[in-house]
Amino acid sequence: MTLYQFLLLFLFWICLPNFSSPEILFKRTSVPQKRILGARVPRSDGKILHRQKRGWMWNQFFLLEEYTGSDYQYVGKLHSDQDKGDGSLKYILSGDGAGTLFIIDEKTGDIHATRRIDREEKAFYTLRAQAINRRTLRPVEPESEFVIKIHDINDNEPTFPEEIYTATVPEMSVVGTSVVQVTATDADDPSYGNSARVIYSILQGQPYFSVEPETGIIRTALPNMNRENREQYQVVIQAKDMGGQMGGLSGTTTVNITLTDVNDNPPRFPQNTIHLRVLESSPVGTAIGSVKATDADTGENAEVEYRIIDGDGTDMFDIITEKDTQEGIITVKKPLDYESRRLYTLKVEAENTHVDPRFYYLGPFKDTTIVKISIEDVDEPPVFSRSSYLFEVHEDIEVGTIIGTVMARDPDSSSSPIRFSLDRHTDLDRIFNIHSGNGSLYTSKPLDRELSQWHNLTVIAAEINNPKEVTRVAVFVRILDVNDNAPQFAVFYDTFVCENARPGQLIQTISAVDKDDPLGGQKFFFSLAAVNPNFTVQDNEDNTARILTRKNGFNRHEINTYLLPVVISDNDYPIQSSTGTLTIRVCACDGQGNMQSCNAEALLLPAGLSTGALIAILLCIIILLVVLFAALKRQRKKEPLILSKEDIRDNIVSYNDEGGGEEDTQAFDIGTLRNPAAIEEKKLRRDIIPETLLIPRRTPTAPDNTDVRDFINERLKEHDLDPTAPPYDSLATYAYEGNDSIAESLSSLESGTTEGDQNYDYLREWGPRFNKLAEMYGGGESDKDS
Repeated sequence: MTLYQFLLLFLFWICLPNFSSPEILFKRTSVPQKRILGARVPRSDGKILHRQKRGWMWNQFFLLEEYTGSDYQYVGKLHSDQDKGDGSLKYILSGDGAGTLFIIDEKTGDIHATRRIDREEKAFYTLRAQAINRRTLRPVEPESEFVIKIHDINDNEPTFPEEIYTATVPEMSVVGTSVVQVTATDADDPSYGNSARVIYSILQGQPYFSVEPETGIIRTALPNMNRENREQYQVVIQAKDMGGQMGGLSGTTTVNITLTDVNDNPPRFPQNTIHLRVLESSPVGTAIGSVKATDADTGENAEVEYRIIDGDGTDMFDIITEKDTQEGIITVKKPLDYESRRLYTLKVEAENTHVDPRFYYLGPFKDTTIVKISIEDVDEPPVFSRSSYLFEVHEDIEVGTIIGTVMARDPDSSSSPIRFSLDRHTDLDRIFNIHSGNGSLYTSKPLDRELSQWHNLTVIAAEINNPKEVTRVAVFVRILDVNDNAPQFAVFYDTFVCENARPGQLIQTISAVDKDDPLGGQKFFFSLAAVNPNFTVQDNEDNTARILTRKNGFNRHEINTYLLPVVISDNDYPIQSSTGTLTIRVCACDGQGNMQSCNAEALLLPAGLSTGALIAILLCIIILLVVLFAALKRQRKKEPLILSKEDIRDNIVSYNDEGGGEEDTQAFDIGTLRNPAAIEEKKLRRDIIPETLLIPRRTPTAPDNTDVRDFINERLKEHDLDPTAPPYDSLATYAYEGNDSIAESLSSLESGTTEGDQNYDYLREWGPRFNKLAEMYGGGESDKDS
């Protein structure tokens, strides 16, 4: 365009009427109550709005946002066709922002915006305008409504809802795999220009990822990205408005992308051969070691299953997969023996449990290794030839008879000798004993099956070189029966016979029991010890017998009780028999044989007792009373020997009381044990004066009796040989009192039994400690003489 053409256009524009001052015109029409509202305002496309004939039409004012001028921003002008320009009209503005955001000149109708407006806060404002007579305040035009629309400018950059995005994509994905979509929003008006048109681009993350410009979808850009090489990526995405052209506003966001794992790596053992060691004493189920194959994958893609696929120890060992640690735990499957085999070899395989078919070409997803297990020797306890022993023995064997032998050996190569012993807790009565060298079990006391049919013993085998290594085995001893008990009556029989009994009448059925238990069962035979004229025994051959009468009638006044010996014998070998006696009472019975009375009534004399018999009875009673009175009087004449409070007597020995030491005068005198032969034939009372006192005689010194000493030595020997005794000796010492004192015996227990008088004058010669005894015994003699 030339300068001349530009000037012509400018002159044409400035010559247009009222173009520079947009206004709303109010003009009357011929239509009643109708108004035609028009406005001359410039539009964005440069055209001019023309008045159209239509009822109450409202027009729009356009106002640019973000005005930066110092004066109020001019919006437009309101004008009524009633306005003569004399100031008689007043323009009033109401509605959104009227009076605050938008103000109007009352005289001219010019509208201004008082501050900068942001379209993103409010895109348009609706207002109402009216012209009134300033003098009468009456409207000259009806109120009309119009809109002020805010024109947008590119003042907002695109924003993302998240500052940082997190996304994942499987490793080894093909090029173009969608990762995540990001979307930015622009607050500008999308219908006005390109202010809200956003284009996406990638600022960081190439060449691994790309973004679609229109949609914001991020995709992979490189093939076979391996998580094991790199797992985390950070991508920066830019969103720019104005279609991405220069001058547009932009915003960015960060996307953290993580490559997720797929099973693209097989497990691998770090070593081709693994060495383990285990003690031969390890019980079944013991974990001896572990193997582990490494897998670069994670999660279920790294899960491995272990198994033993070959080797000479497949039946001796097992392997368990530990899910938490992904290790293969090797355990003992059967008992080990160093002396039998010392080295085992296993071939262990590790295989992935979740294999992705897409990556079969990277396989196989398994690996193997060799595990060598060395068995280490330990000092093992002795091993019995059996897990338990059963011995059967008859109860009539002699003491010391061998009933069986247990055998044990040291499984170690050293073959230490074995020492056998009995656990005395299982043989408290010490009925059995065992030879410590060869394990022969023999009796030490007689056996009795009727007391105990079974004996459950425990034999202990210990190495002599290492006594701590012990093994126990159960030994069951069954006592076999021998016919050593005679049968007896099963119960006590209370038998009676009626006086009016007839021959052959049953009066009692008897049976027997036997403590023995023969193999063929019990069989008893009954018979009389001698022929009896009154009764007989009839064997029923079913271990019972019947007692029958042999005569007609019995008289209880003549004989009220009969004793009938019955012989009971068994059928075993040797035959055992016993004699049981039945007591048969003679009783009075009724006609049906029911017992009425078994007492013999006294026969009363018709004349009663004579007078002489009664006098004889009374004389006997009187004589008895006189004798009794004389005996009591004689007893009162005997005065007590000790009249003072110091009553000296022999001690009463309580064998269940514990002594208090040498100073305890109530203690038991062990001198009795040393001299058990000292038995008193006659003991005199010491609380009264003895009638006959003998001259004291010197008691010979009691010989050193060896009973107590032999008893102590025997107990000590048994304690030393007891394998269950504590590891220390417990010795009880019994001390002797020593020889007799020069005072000899002061007790009357060893005094002679002669009736001669004794002289106690020698007591005064022993010193002041014996004066009391001298006075007591000397005084006794004087009293007796007087």
